Amino acid sequence: MSELLYSLFFYMALGAATGVVAGLFGVGGGLIIVPTLAWVFHLLRLPDPLIMHLALGTSLATIIVTSISSVRAHHRRGAVLWPVFWQLAPGLVIGTLLGSKLAGLLRGDTLRTIFGIFVLTVAAQIGFGFKPPAHRNLPGAKGMLTAGGLIGLVSAIVGIGGGSMTVPFLTWCNETIHKAVATSAACGLPIAVAGAVGYVFNGWGRPDLPPWSLGYVYVPALVGIGLISMLSAPLGAKLAHSLPTVTLRKVFAGFLGIIGIKMLLG
Repeated sequence: MSELLYSLFFYMALGAATGVVAGLFGVGGGLIIVPTLAWVFHLLRLPDPLIMHLALGTSLATIIVTSISSVRAHHRRGAVLWPVFWQLAPGLVIGTLLGSKLAGLLRGDTLRTIFGIFVLTVAAQIGFGFKPPAHRNLPGAKGMLTAGGLIGLVSAIVGIGGGSMTVPFLTWCNETIHKAVATSAACGLPIAVAGAVGYVFNGWGRPDLPPWSLGYVYVPALVGIGLISMLSAPLGAKLAHSLPTVTLRKVFAGFLGIIGIKMLLG
């Protein structure tokens, strides 16, 4: 029990850091939560073949809490493009459910490699400021379904809310960055819900799961990270307006680069 309490305090600290980072840089906390949980679960001697599955499933479950808080804040400012959200939502849910099913079939080291490559890609995007040129309008119903499906599929496999893909897609389609970020925050909710449900279902009944698990969602980490990150995210958003974010983004990109390389090296 003492080990559980110590780890719960650590999860709360991780939640605080995750909330600040998400608010400061506008990226999903999954980029930080997944590798950190993988490290903590290794220290707790959880079954090695399940570590990445538990980290991914728990990350998506925590995003449910933080995305609700974020969506409410953006909605009050009238920045969420709700018609766009409803066009993307079916594809997001379908893609996320498929992604969580696929992740359940993959080995832990394969998931770790995929995550490492994805994080390095995001690090390059943030560090060098890559932005797709806005030169087209939003696609039709089939195009939006396909885009949502791809975003949901990748998000489920790497345990994130999809912001690093949804925002570039919407800005590519001539939406302003503020509305793209706000709409992306809304899109993170169906991804997180469908992903958490998928990871719970696909891991349900495995005899080697640790206590306090719901499928591939580890409840102590969910409680500690989810509640505190919801409270700390506004601090990150406030700091974003008072700190030299260009320099900080490069530092954060370097940090993500280290994480990506470490994940690739195992």
